[in-house]
Amino acid sequence: MDPKVGDFARADVLVQGKKIMAIGPELNVTDAAIIDATGTVVMPGFIDTHHHQFQTALRSFLAEGLLSDDGQPHGRKNYLNLVLGQLTPVYRPEDVYIGELYASLSQLDAGVTTVVDTSQVNHTPEHSDAAIRALRESGRRVRYAYSSGMGAGCAYPRDILRLQKQYFSSSDQLLTLAMGAELGGVREEWALARQLGVPIVSHLVGGFGHTRTLERLDREGLIKSDNEFFHATSLSEASWKVIADTGAGISIAAPVELTMRHGTPPIQTALDHGVQPSLSSDVECTMTADFFTQMRTVFTLHRGLVNERALKGEAQLPKLLTCRDVIRFATVEGARVAHLSHKVGSLTPGKEADIVLLRTDAINVAPLNNVPGAIVTLMERSNVDTVIVAGRIRKWRGALVSVDLGRLRSEIEASRDYLFKKARVRLELF
Repeated sequence: MDPKVGDFARADVLVQGKKIMAIGPELNVTDAAIIDATGTVVMPGFIDTHHHQFQTALRSFLAEGLLSDDGQPHGRKNYLNLVLGQLTPVYRPEDVYIGELYASLSQLDAGVTTVVDTSQVNHTPEHSDAAIRALRESGRRVRYAYSSGMGAGCAYPRDILRLQKQYFSSSDQLLTLAMGAELGGVREEWALARQLGVPIVSHLVGGFGHTRTLERLDREGLIKSDNEFFHATSLSEASWKVIADTGAGISIAAPVELTMRHGTPPIQTALDHGVQPSLSSDVECTMTADFFTQMRTVFTLHRGLVNERALKGEAQLPKLLTCRDVIRFATVEGARVAHLSHKVGSLTPGKEADIVLLRTDAINVAPLNNVPGAIVTLMERSNVDTVIVAGRIRKWRGALVSVDLGRLRSEIEASRDYLFKKARVRLELF
């Protein structure tokens, strides 16, 4: 995914420590350990720029739910009421810990080496510590977006000062910091983030009146290139101009946006304004967090919308997205939006070695005829053979390294049982 390096049908990638040192055919190295990558695609790890990882115990619970009860049909079962209103307030630190760890390992298994974890469960400093402990133990690259919590013990946003001093004193580590600050109440949160020099992440859904708020904040000089906005659906032309002019990043979670009524994912609208989107999974209570699903949804949705316009006789249509485009959204643009381009996002000498090996000799892919096409239109998580983060192997030949999945599964199930019972939310297995 680096045009200056190019693509190779057969080549070597030399890794020393956590860095990529060289890429090319038949590298002259005699003293290196060798990973035989025959029958695989070697590529950068996927980057998820918006994921509420603490919610993993709630997987599939809200598969048919909407974002909110918006006054339109179908809104009774919705995310704001059930997940944020009833379930999130009862989270204990131990529930945060297992949710974060389980989500991190699951995405590593799927080749997603980096995440912007939007942690909206910081009810107490102990909740924050539990989240960070899990993220560190996972061995994954994480931009931890410290966000608000609930209850009398909530120390948001001032506790970010302690967190940065205690856990984020170095910029040369897998775990880095961001501030989760919503558009409605921004003064102290945004000032603190800019004081500390950390990025700011916010939800941006036009149907919630965020467009007017964004434009007002821009008039006050508060929108900058360190902002990342999730969804960016149903925005005004003026809002898109703000995003384009400031260089702010956006994250599209197309499967969730389509399912939960956020609005149509703004793929072409972003491109029309010169904004390259990143991709994200958002919430596993509604949709899977693997990136083959994210890429395939964006690819088919965009092409379907443009193709329909062509069938209606429109001229001057935009270009159809290519498979390489959506892979770029999932890697290079993800790194840029997460403010990690200097470290990851492409296989480039000098960058850190976040690498995935995807099997092309598996029954669902072979025979290999086109690499980007195979990744986007054929593959799924079972094709992820090996995952490397900063030069360390985290998944090897189809299995996570040094992970007791049986124990972790028991812990996530116990957490689920507690959360639903405590919140008085009934599980409907069928």
